[in-house]
Amino acid sequence: MKRCAALLLALAVAAAPAFAQRDGRGGGQAGKNQGMSKDERQRMRDDMREVFRDRNRQDRPQQRQLSPQEREKLRRDIQDANRDLRK
Repeated sequence: MKRCAALLLALAVAAAPAFAQRDGRGGGQAGKNQGMSKDERQRMRDDMREVFRDRNRQDRPQQRQLSPQEREKLRRDIQDANRDLRK
């Protein structure tokens, strides 16, 4: 009797996610993008890409090309700093 009750309880717990799904659709699709057309979703994606693109342009200052001497000095400085860290 106790085994039967434990089995029924285990089945009920295991089946709970299946009962929580709506409209017979699987996973988390039930409430996602509800009421939005394909064009509206695409427009929203494009808008967000544009916002992130603009934000990245503003945050990053213009970088200039380093001369070969500056690159070599930077490389040596980094190697020296790494050497000091290992000590």
